[in-house]
Parts: sequence; C-alpha cells; structure tokens
Amino acid sequence: MEHLVWSWDPVMVSFMGLTIHWYGVLFALAIASGFQVMKTFYKAEGLNVESLDNLLVYCVVGIIVGARLAHCLFYDPSYYLANPMKILAVWEGGLASHGGGLGAILALYYYKRKVGLPFLYLLDRLAIATAIFGFFVRMANFANSEILGNPTDKPWGIIFERVDMLPRHPAQLYEAIAYLISFIVLFAIFQKGTLKQRQGGIFGLFLILIFSARFAIESIKLSQTAYTETLLTAGQWLSLPFLLVGVFLLVRALIKPANMPISNK
Repeated sequence: MEHLVWSWDPVMVSFMGLTIHWYGVLFALAIASGFQVMKTFYKAEGLNVESLDNLLVYCVVGIIVGARLAHCLFYDPSYYLANPMKILAVWEGGLASHGGGLGAILALYYYKRKVGLPFLYLLDRLAIATAIFGFFVRMANFANSEILGNPTDKPWGIIFERVDMLPRHPAQLYEAIAYLISFIVLFAIFQKGTLKQRQGGIFGLFLILIFSARFAIESIKLSQTAYTETLLTAGQWLSLPFLLVGVFLLVRALIKPANMPISNK
C-alpha cells in the first residue's frame, strides 16, 4: 500500500547565518491570527483595541510558561525534579498544550483586572481566537514531524521520513482539523447566534469541542510521557477536567438569563 512520505525540511530558509524554521513561521501566524480575531471582536463591540497589545504579551508569556511547566510536571516529572534548571531550557523542546491553555486563562484574568471587563465575557472571545491559534500550532507540529500517531495500515497514514519509515496516524492533522472546525463553528455561533449574550457559553462549548477531540485523538498518539501510562494517557487525564468545566459552563449559561451587551470601555 502506498503512503504519503513526509520529508519536509523544517528549515524554511537559511541565509548568511540566519535560519528561519517553518515551526517559527507557523507559530507567528498562530499568534497573528488569534490577535486579529480578538481585534475584530473589539472593533465590532466598540472596545479599546489598543489594550489588546497588553493582552498579547500576557498571553504569550502565560502560554509558554504554562506549557513548559505542564510538560515538565506531567510528562517527565522525575527528570525535571532531579534537574530543575532544565525546566528553563525551553529551546530543547517540550511544551504541553493543556498547560498553555491554563496559562492563557491566568493571563486573561490578569488582563481582566486591568481593563475591567467581565472575565467570562473575555473568555468567550479568547476561546474563538484560541481555536484558530491551535490550528496553526498543530500545523507547525506537522511541519516539524512531531507529536506523532501510532503506526497504522490505513490509506491516509503518513510516513514521517525524519523519524522512521512506518506509516502513522497524522495525529497533528487530526487535531488541526478539529481546531479549524471548532473555530468555524464557534465564530458562526458568535456572529449569528445569541449564545454570546450568555457569558461563559461559548467558552464552555469551546472546551467541549476541543477536549472531546483531544480525548479521542490521544488514544492513537505515541506516548509522550517518560513513565508507563495506565487506563488513560496523560493527555486524556488532563483533558477530562477541561471537558467537565466546559459542560458546566455551557449548561450554566443556557439556564441563566441572557446578559446585556457590554458597552464601550
């Protein structure tokens, strides 16, 4: 059976000692696309667009710090607890998206205290921006031949030549597609529906869509932990709390009266 062989060079361009990687370019696109989505919402609702610069800085820091700490503590705790200075070595790789999500939430809470907007109101909008952000990040993982799936004989299996010659589930693409679909659904609901008037509803739906997909896809991923996983993978265990919070927030939003639109700040 013929399978697609992925042998993409992770280096986009190298010139006079300057090397630009596809991962970096796609990660920058992830940040820019998320920022643009938030900017669109702020302009449409008459909010202070300039304050988004601060939110961008807070979120980037929160995502990186949260993702790094989650990787160290949940995926290889014995190594990093024995070598705590290695936690700072972000350039060696190792970022966990669950921790990045929590870091972004904490960053948003800090930002909320600065601008005086309701926390759930901001979470609803950031959730949509995060979905498109996640799409580009997973495409960056695909370009880098990382976060691989288990071997498969399915016709859509991909051989990641830089890793081995086994056809594998393209787990990165599965997640990228799930995030893109989630973005389209959430953006359409935000534009056409009334759920945005029920604070926390869109964020709750975001958590349900994203972490249901993550829970399912984790079952066909290569283990990323340095220890033996039992019953569920580390990624599945980490997805469960987010999924349960999502159900709670969506139900809570649907049974509570709709909120009045936020005026200019």
